[in-house]
Amino acid sequence: MENYSEKLARILAASGWSQETLSDKLGVSFVTLNKWVNNKTEPRDKAKERIDVLFAEILGTDTLEKTEVVRVKRLATGKKLSINKLLANRELLDQMTVHLTYHSNATEGSTMTEGDVEAVIFDHKVLRNRTAIEQREAINHQTALNFLLDELQDQGKNFTVTPELVKAVHLRLMNGIITNSGEYRNHGARIRGAHVPLANFIKIPTLMTRWCQQVNEETTDPIAMLAITHAEFERIHPFSDGNGRTGRLLLFVLALRAGLVPPIIRKERRIAYYKYLELCQTRELSDPLEKFIAEAIIETSDLAEDVV
Repeated sequence: MENYSEKLARILAASGWSQETLSDKLGVSFVTLNKWVNNKTEPRDKAKERIDVLFAEILGTDTLEKTEVVRVKRLATGKKLSINKLLANRELLDQMTVHLTYHSNATEGSTMTEGDVEAVIFDHKVLRNRTAIEQREAINHQTALNFLLDELQDQGKNFTVTPELVKAVHLRLMNGIITNSGEYRNHGARIRGAHVPLANFIKIPTLMTRWCQQVNEETTDPIAMLAITHAEFERIHPFSDGNGRTGRLLLFVLALRAGLVPPIIRKERRIAYYKYLELCQTRELSDPLEKFIAEAIIETSDLAEDVV
C-alpha cells in the first residue's frame, strides 16, 4: 500500500502541478505539504481524506458506488445549454474555446498555457517561446470547433453526424500538421502504454458508418451515450493522428446537441481519463467514464456560471 508521500508524488507527477498549487488544492501551507511530500511528517486524518479524494480525481479509482454514479449523472443532466445561447454569449464562447483548446491540446503534450492559446487564437500573436506546430494546433482547433458549432446551429434538431462531417472536422484540425488530414488511416496503429486493440484499418469505413448511426440514435440517457460512443471512437482510432482531439471536439458538440453543458476534460485528469476509457473499451465498464464525463459537465457549468 502506498504511503501518503508516494500518493502526493503521484498526484504531482500526473497533474503537472507545482507543490504551491497542490498545497492550495489541499488547503494547507507549502511548508506543511513539503514535509508530507518528503515523508518528514504524516498528514492528519482529515488531510488524508482530502488527499485520497484528490488522488482518485487525478489518477482514477477502482472502486465506484452505483448510487454515486447516478447522483452525479442526475446533477450533470440538469446543466443545460443550447447552441443558440452559447453563440449569443460571446464571452462564454471565447472562454469555452480557450479552455477546450488548451486542455485538449495539453492532454496531447502541448506546452502552451491558456494565456498562450488566447494570445494566438484571438490576438493573432506569434509566440517565440512556442513551436510553430503548437501554435498551428491551437489555431486549427478553434477553426474545427467553429466549424462544428456552425453546423450544429445551421441544422438545429436535424444535426446529424456523418463520416463526411467527422472527416471535415479532422481536416480542419490537422491541416498543415499531417499530410493525410481528413483521411482515414491506411495502416495499423497502437496507442503506446495502452492495452486496447485498435480497429483494423480495412474495417474503419464500415465501423465509422456504424458509429455515426449509433450517435444519431435517440436516447434517454445522453451521458451514457456520450461516454460509450466516445470510448468507441477512440478504439476505432480512424485517423493516423489527432484522434483524441477530434473525439473530444465531437464529444463537446454532441453534448450541446443534447442540450447539455459540454464537458471539457482537464489535462490534470488525463490519467483518470485514459484509465476509464480503457475500462469501457476492454471490459465494457462504462460507469466510471459516465461519471467522469458528468463531472466534466459540472466543471464546465461552473466555468459558464463565472462568465454569465
